[in-house]
Amino acid sequence: MTQIPTESPARPDALQPQPARGRFPALDRYFRITERGSSLARELRGGLTTFMAMAYILLLNPIILSVADVGGHHLGHAQVTTATAAAAAVTTILLGVVGNAPLAAAAGLSVSSTLAVVMVPHVTWPQAMGLCAIYGFLIVLMVVSGLREKIMNGIPLPLKHAITIGIGLFIALIGLVNAGFVSRVPDADHSDSPVQLGSIGNLTGWPVVVFAVTLLTIFVLQTRKVPGAILIGIVAGTVLSVVLNAVVDIPAAAWGLSVPSWPGNPIAAPDFGLFGHVDLFGAFGSHGMGALSAGFAVFTLVLAGFFDAMATIIGIGTEAGLADEQGRMPGLSKALFIDGAGGMIGGVAGASGQTVFIESATGVGEGARTGLSSVVTGLVFALMLFFTPLAGMVPGQVAAAALVVIGSMMLSQARHIEWADREVAIPAFLTVVLMPFTYSITAGVGAGVVAWCVIKAGRGRWREPGLLMWALTAVFLVFFALHPIKLWLGVS
Repeated sequence: MTQIPTESPARPDALQPQPARGRFPALDRYFRITERGSSLARELRGGLTTFMAMAYILLLNPIILSVADVGGHHLGHAQVTTATAAAAAVTTILLGVVGNAPLAAAAGLSVSSTLAVVMVPHVTWPQAMGLCAIYGFLIVLMVVSGLREKIMNGIPLPLKHAITIGIGLFIALIGLVNAGFVSRVPDADHSDSPVQLGSIGNLTGWPVVVFAVTLLTIFVLQTRKVPGAILIGIVAGTVLSVVLNAVVDIPAAAWGLSVPSWPGNPIAAPDFGLFGHVDLFGAFGSHGMGALSAGFAVFTLVLAGFFDAMATIIGIGTEAGLADEQGRMPGLSKALFIDGAGGMIGGVAGASGQTVFIESATGVGEGARTGLSSVVTGLVFALMLFFTPLAGMVPGQVAAAALVVIGSMMLSQARHIEWADREVAIPAFLTVVLMPFTYSITAGVGAGVVAWCVIKAGRGRWREPGLLMWALTAVFLVFFALHPIKLWLGVS
């Protein structure tokens, strides 16, 4: 593993190590809680808030993966739910204990969607999980060799700030869409506008009201500097949702995945039926996708897993004040190692590859600064192995409000970019806008990197970006041209 310097957080209130304090000094010393200007209460609030913002994955991942089959049968809903909770718990706790960063991980939606829609028609589920394990192993190799950390540290500081801003806008857009406040215009309408207000051009339904009330509640609490504003808002929004759902005739479909009502039986026994069903190299054979197609599939998973997690970690680490003046995070390699191992953990569990979630930013917004918050989040995921129905009580509209709040907070990084300098502003602009506009973090990072190098070359300063940035440019050019390349090679 690459040697890293002793941690020296960039937060002004944490520049000098402080003695451990509180009732649990050993816990304080291990997680550096006081040193980072946090407290046990903040870490606990942050961990709970992150889980509540991520709880939807326990409902959404089984739905996405329901198209997959094992031996000609659809995956069992209970099995996928158990695998999702177990893999998220293990990966998130490891991120906290080993990486000591306020990061939580679960089944990556891009990975799950790619597996379910693109790969599963050509492979069995164990073969798909084998591809997850392989891509996770490759990312771990990059971490062990020091390549992944060099890439993260080699990205220019203005692009790192742009990544944080872009993720903020991306988070906000996800929240607005999940809440039903913004929606895609149906193709049949032949509208010139790709998106619209509400589902019909106007706001409709009580769930959108719940979103708006929750959002404004959190904003008001934040302006009044109330500790735990996001968590209080989520709890209040959930209570309001449960009451409304009980007294008003609201169609279940209007709430989306999570209908806010008390489950008849909150306890559910876990089903580990998918655990350990991994066929590492079956997808490369004649009974799978074939060697070339499987190779492209792994390349796609590595690229998405690598840069999505990298950008998320940079954005959240910067927001948490864990980065130094150059945007580097001391101790980064440990968190990157666990994130890479998440692909293997998800493959073994049968839940698809695990990756750091953008929703981790909600815990940071509550003041979380250490891995203790991640341990709290992971323990709640573990608890949900037996209380999965409870996760369905938090409606998506309430969690969406928290995402919009965090998005607004992350935009503060815009002050660090010299927008008057077009050489810096253009790559930063492309990074920021393409994340939400393409619904892809990787596309935003790629556009920024390519534009940075091309502009430098256009000004006759092609040596300035360095070999690493030019190598990244080549990789991203392949990423953007992947479809015609596959057509040229005759790969489906």
